[in-house]
Parts: sequence; structure tokens; C-alpha cells
Amino acid sequence: MDVRISSMTVLAAALIALLSSGFCPTASAQQAAQGQGAQADQNQPTDAKKHKTKEQLAKEEEEAKAKAKKQAAEQRQAAQKQRVADQQKANEQRQAAQRQKVDAQQQANEQRQAAQQQGIDAQHQATQQRQAAQQEARQEARQEARRQTEIQQQLLQRNVISQQQFQREAQRQAAQKRLSEQQQAQLVAQQQARVAQYRQMQQQRQQDAQRNQWMVQLQQAKRMQQYQYFNDYNRRLREQQMRYQSQQFDYNNDPYFYSAPIYIYYRGGHSYRVNQYGADLLRQAINYGYEEGYRAGRADRMDHWRFDYRGAYAYQDGDYGYSGWYMDRDEYAYYFRQGFQRGYEDGYYGRYRYGRYSNGSYSILGNILSVILQLQWNNANY
Repeated sequence: MDVRISSMTVLAAALIALLSSGFCPTASAQQAAQGQGAQADQNQPTDAKKHKTKEQLAKEEEEAKAKAKKQAAEQRQAAQKQRVADQQKANEQRQAAQRQKVDAQQQANEQRQAAQQQGIDAQHQATQQRQAAQQEARQEARQEARRQTEIQQQLLQRNVISQQQFQREAQRQAAQKRLSEQQQAQLVAQQQARVAQYRQMQQQRQQDAQRNQWMVQLQQAKRMQQYQYFNDYNRRLREQQMRYQSQQFDYNNDPYFYSAPIYIYYRGGHSYRVNQYGADLLRQAINYGYEEGYRAGRADRMDHWRFDYRGAYAYQDGDYGYSGWYMDRDEYAYYFRQGFQRGYEDGYYGRYRYGRYSNGSYSILGNILSVILQLQWNNANY
């Protein structure tokens, strides 16, 4: 309590001293205020300067950000343009590659077409050359065939003349030499047995069912040309046999039975002697065989059938032209088949290598006939 009173006393004393010294708090305050104002006026430019720098820095910072943003946008636009340009360039390169591929493919197609056309042209040229060669070969073959025909005709004419001279000489000698009555009787007996055997065979032929079976087989195989030839062959065979049956033979006046053999020929390792009339029958067998063979071969060719002369009915039959006179049936059939084989080959291949066609009939060439028969002059006695 005492301390607080002392303090108050001290403060009061100090205040009195101040007032007595003329100190005015208001003036001091005003002076202090004025001093502070002047100092504030002096410090105001520095603070404005500091404040302006901050704004400028902020503005510059904003401008820098805007510039950076603009640069980023420009960079993005540039990058986008670059991507567009790169994509466009890639598209152009891809299109160029596609065009190049198309051009290459088109060029390859053109080359392939050119090669194909070249191959076609080469094949066409080869075909023309082959046709020309075939035409030339056919022409040469025709010329050779004509030449061979001329040669064969010349040989045939010479052969015919030679045969005629030979036949005249043989007939002259045969007329000078006759067989004895015993020899004639022997020939007549052989002939009578031969005729009886032939008539028996003809009766069996009428009852033969093989012909009907043959006709059925031809029809089933659709061999219509061969079927037509088969019927024609049997018709002509029947007509021929009817003519033979109506013929009358006089053994005493038939020159075959009293003419001496003037020829000798060989077959199967055996020799056979025959007179002029028997030789004529052998020639007839070969010629008949050639004619029937040609017709049968032509029929098979027209039917597009295989080459098979042994399978022909007429070849197996071997009777066409045989009447049962002058020689055995097997002997006649052998030479008939010799002519048939050659005629079939000519007819099948459409040519005349072994024979010819004249006046509506086919006949074998004389030189071929001589090769088949090989008749030799017989100087031995009967």
C-alpha cells in the first residue's frame, strides 16, 4: 500500500516538472505525427517501386505463362501437323506401294498372257507344221501307192501273159497225155465220196444253230455293218449252193477226171499234184476268200471294231465257192482263208495292198496269188 502511494507521488512530481518546463503533449504528438508523415513521404516512392515490381513480375509471369502456353499450343499444332503430314506421307507411300503392286501384278498378268499367247502361237504353229508334215506324208504315201499300183499292174500284166502262155502249154501237153482208165476210175470214186460227204455237211448246215447265235451276238454288240454283211454272206452262200445242186456232171467227159496233173505245190510239209482244173479251183478259192475278207474287214472298220479276221464267220466257215468237186473241203478252205486274211486286212485299213477292185468285184493280185500257191511245173508221171 505504501509502495503504491510512493509510485503515485513520484509520477505526480514528474508530471509537474514537465509542465513547468513548457512541455505540451499535444504539440509533441503533432510534431511526432509530422515527423512520421515526412518520413512516410520519403519512404513512399520506395514502397511504390517495390509494389510496382511485384505487379510487373506477376504480369511478366502471366505473360511468360501465356507465352509458354502459346508455345505449347503451337508445339501441339506443329506436332499435329507433323502427324498429319506423316500420316499423309505414309498414306501416299502405301498408295504408291499398292499402285506399284498393282502395276507389278498387271505386268505379271500381261507377261503371263503374253507367254500363254506365245505358247498358243507356238502350239498353233506346231499343229500347222504337223498338219503340213502329215499332208506331205499322205501325199507321198499316195504317190508311193500309185507307184506300187503301177508296178503291181505291170507285174500283173506280165504275170497274166506268162500264165496264159504257161496254161496254153500245159493244156497242150495235157491234151497229149491222158490218164489211164484205172486212174480215172480212182478219181471218180474219190469224187463220189467227196460229193456224198459234202451233201451230208449241207444238211447239217441247215440245222446248225450257230448262225442264229452268231446273229444274236452281232446284234448285242451293235455291230450293224457286220450283221448286214453276215446276212448278205449267208444269202449269197445259199444261192450259190442251189446253183451247184442243179448242175450235172459227166464223169466220162469232164476233163478233170482224165487230164494228167501238170502242177505240184507244197503245203504243211507235203506235196500235192493237180491238173489245170484243180489249179483253177485253188485260184478261185483264194480270190473268193479275198473278196469276202475285204467285205468283212470293211464292215468291222465301219463298226469301229477291233482287227480280228479269225473271228469272222466267213473265215471260220471257209465254204464260199466250194461245190464239193475236184478237191477236199479242207484243202479248199485253207486257200480260201489265205485270201480272206489278206482281203480282210485291205478292207479294214481301206487300201488295196494285196488286191484290186474292178467291175464291181474284188480280186487278189496275180503276184500275191503266185506267192500263196507257189505252183511248180510237174515233170513226173502221175
